[in-house]
Amino acid sequence: MAVSERRALRKKEILEATRALFDERGVRDAQIEDIARAVGINRAIIYRHFSGKEELFAQTLVGYLHELSETLGAHDDPSAEPEARLRAITIAFLDFGAGLPAFIDCAQALLRRRGEELMEEVSQQVMLDLGLAMSGCLKHAVDILQAGMKTGEFRVDDADLLANVFYTQGLGVLNLATLQLSVREENPGLPAVDAVPFEVVKTYMQTAVVAMARGTS
Repeated sequence: MAVSERRALRKKEILEATRALFDERGVRDAQIEDIARAVGINRAIIYRHFSGKEELFAQTLVGYLHELSETLGAHDDPSAEPEARLRAITIAFLDFGAGLPAFIDCAQALLRRRGEELMEEVSQQVMLDLGLAMSGCLKHAVDILQAGMKTGEFRVDDADLLANVFYTQGLGVLNLATLQLSVREENPGLPAVDAVPFEVVKTYMQTAVVAMARGTS
């Protein structure tokens, strides 16, 4: 086996081990030492393939995003009305994230970094992979928004920007669903917490994305 093939195979093994640990323990509890142990290598070898933890996380997120894009595509019916399509992929996104909490953690961990900082820590190739994977997911929403704009159903100035807003809002909603607590003021000066019914949250999110697409508030 050529050196390049062995290197590609080792990188694939590291990514698979990272993903397995993320799904099993969550992002916060997955350590480089655990990943190396799962592959059966020294942690130093991981840094031969990835510049650091951020790059490893970014490349792992690429895998999640590819799966998300396939999920969104499977739940979108191009023959349906734009509003129905937008609602369908919104539900698909939320269900995907609810089923893979590590995806939420991984995505939000990278979103917390400023763009210039991330670009200093992640190689150009991985940033390219991440950008392509992200745009592939967003394209499902962009296509639906543009279809609605053509029919006059949606009023959107920048479909790409709005799709990015949908993505970040969706992650926030999933974070709330994972927390499973909402806060309210029961009496003056006294807060109270309630459980979060996921089906109700999904309904709110659908209503919100449709309202934004329609240009209403």
